[in-house]
Amino acid sequence: MNWTARIVLLASVANCLFQLLAQAEKKEKLMSNPTFYRTIKIDGLSIFYREAGPKDAPVLLLLHGLPSSSRMFEPLFSRLSGRFHLIAPDYPGFGHSEWPDPKTFAYTFDHYAEIMGHFTEALGISRYTLYMQDYGGPVGFRMALTHPERIESLIVQDAVAHNEGLGANWKTRRAFWVDRAANESALRTNLLSLATTRTRHIGSDPNVERYDPDLWTDEFAFLSQPIQADIQSDLFYDYRTNVESYPRWQTWMREKQPRLLVIWGKYDLSFELSEPDAYRQDVPKAEVHILEAGHFALDTAADEIADLVHRFASG
Repeated sequence: MNWTARIVLLASVANCLFQLLAQAEKKEKLMSNPTFYRTIKIDGLSIFYREAGPKDAPVLLLLHGLPSSSRMFEPLFSRLSGRFHLIAPDYPGFGHSEWPDPKTFAYTFDHYAEIMGHFTEALGISRYTLYMQDYGGPVGFRMALTHPERIESLIVQDAVAHNEGLGANWKTRRAFWVDRAANESALRTNLLSLATTRTRHIGSDPNVERYDPDLWTDEFAFLSQPIQADIQSDLFYDYRTNVESYPRWQTWMREKQPRLLVIWGKYDLSFELSEPDAYRQDVPKAEVHILEAGHFALDTAADEIADLVHRFASG
């Protein structure tokens, strides 16, 4: 066999080995463990959560947004539970967790962070990567500032920590914070209507056919439950405390320089596209990715997000 034939043969063998390794890696990433749907008593409340993955694997604690629940993270459970221990709770008043009466329960982000902190303690989770989407941001940042020693790293998906990140929709919402009684009706229309629920998913994405309409019809059915308007109104009135807390969160990030992955939907109309860069100003080494997606980027970019999280959380 001459040298040319040998080189061709070696190249062919190398290419076959590369393809086999790539297939093996893809198969490993696609492997998933069964998801368990559990309920635990925390501070006298029934808290529902999804859990999957090896108990001794790195922990991803996934905090959902409005008006979703732990259900929004199902695409990650099916893609990452072979390599990570995934835990995704529903907040009180959301999903399958208990919905206490707003007259007797404080629907505030401080309260949510306290309950979620107790939730992690009850499950024996002492160290985790915190994945925060939308409302998960104000809950998660409070948890991080209270117990920074528990934070392995942060993943932010369309969650704001800077005042400039709040978009045009927030004019009505800011007016609500100033005078709740005068703006309650407008706020409920702005925040809880079917049109807004749909827009939260699609945003400005021209490719509407990529979105399953069950996403917003299911969420609107949830929001239409008799007690939900009161719950969400109370909680959103407390959102003003998040804006007041932004400087503290920014200072914490600048001082601690946590490992940070920022994932952002290009078509998100809830928040400004400038927000990812604002995170990078706080944490210069942050890994930032702008995706062809909306506010709930997992709707259309689950494979890409799973790959990003896999690489980041494995590092």
